[in-house]
Amino acid sequence: MPEAARRCLPVDGLVVMAHPSHPAVHPWRGRYVVLAGIVLVALNLRIAVASVSPILDVVRQDVALSPAEAGLLGTVPVASFALFGSLAPLIARRFGLEPTLAAAMLLSAVGEVVRSTTDTSGGFLGWSVIALAGMGMGNVLLPPIVKRYFPDRIGPVTAVYSVAMSFSTATPPLLAAPLAERLGWRISLASWAVVGLVAVVPWVVVVARSAAARGALTEVLRRAPEGTAALASRHRGSGRVWRSPLAWGLAVTFAMNSLNMYAILAWLPQILLDAGFSTEAGGRWLALIAILGLPASLGGPLLAARLRNPYGVVVGFVVCFAAGYLGLLLSPATGTWFWMVLLGLGPGTFPILLALINLRTRTSAGASTLSGFTQGIGYAIAGIGPVVVGVLYGATQAWVLPVLFLLVTLGVLLAAAAVACRPVMLEDGWGPRPRT
Repeated sequence: MPEAARRCLPVDGLVVMAHPSHPAVHPWRGRYVVLAGIVLVALNLRIAVASVSPILDVVRQDVALSPAEAGLLGTVPVASFALFGSLAPLIARRFGLEPTLAAAMLLSAVGEVVRSTTDTSGGFLGWSVIALAGMGMGNVLLPPIVKRYFPDRIGPVTAVYSVAMSFSTATPPLLAAPLAERLGWRISLASWAVVGLVAVVPWVVVVARSAAARGALTEVLRRAPEGTAALASRHRGSGRVWRSPLAWGLAVTFAMNSLNMYAILAWLPQILLDAGFSTEAGGRWLALIAILGLPASLGGPLLAARLRNPYGVVVGFVVCFAAGYLGLLLSPATGTWFWMVLLGLGPGTFPILLALINLRTRTSAGASTLSGFTQGIGYAIAGIGPVVVGVLYGATQAWVLPVLFLLVTLGVLLAAAAVACRPVMLEDGWGPRPRT
């Protein structure tokens, strides 16, 4: 990294030039607390969903969840991620990224604890929405946090928190049922709130440390000449994100990728059951798919950060998806392990998109806006995927039409990704390009 770049300090979203006489700044110094906070938030982002499904039958009996309400519980995560993810940038703009993220983690922890104490189906569903609201906000706020504090390490930090999110998905299913058998389902569900509470701590520290620095920095920049380089990062632009082809490309790519992920989670066990596998075998294959997502989570953001246009990598992941679907359709009982490997690698586009939110924006404010738009639109569309697959399967009692539908969505993904991966910056279409 050039000497000048190493002397640029990110402070509260602004770039401050270190004095030339000062020694070069260590790339990670002063950011370990933030990195810990990012990892802890990522570990919390799927827990409220993943901790329920393994013990849903027990919960249904105790709080009298009807089959329709249990089905609704399956759509609540996607709807919550879409709604509260869209609201997150507006709230963060008013109160700040760090305080909003801390509040989101606290909200998710409260929702997890209170829903574990309720005795009614309505209470369980309502407090699940509260828990998922915090996680939906966390989904959207993490990319701009990375942009603010790690503009020089977007690929590695995105890879780290993508892997943490994968652990957040894979770990609760392994522990929830044993905990429920020993301690009861209420303690099993409530215990995961500890992760959310711990995730609040680093952000309280960050907010406390930045308060004085923010005031001093504001005064320095107020007195600075208009041409000062540090003022460039204050560029906000006056554009509208929904007018940006880049934003729509990212949103549709995110939607199609997530749609396929949720369709697999919802319907793969049934596909395998129809092919002659047991319910237990279907669960094991699903767990394997989740584990195979780890290498993609690690490598995808690193490749996106190194490549000017990562479209070729996206095409590779989509080919894996398509081949896995065709294999399951044509020969589900033969070569099953290979089809599962392909389906496990297919969602690798997801961490690339998380990285692109930062790589295609110039400021943390731009990243926050783009993240909210991409994930809000994306999750709203993704929620229809399992429903359409279910309707097509119910109408035909076969998997040909559902698989064809999913293959069409992969074609849409490829078309949108061609736009999303282009090396253009969101803010460049909003106003004057920031000075460098």
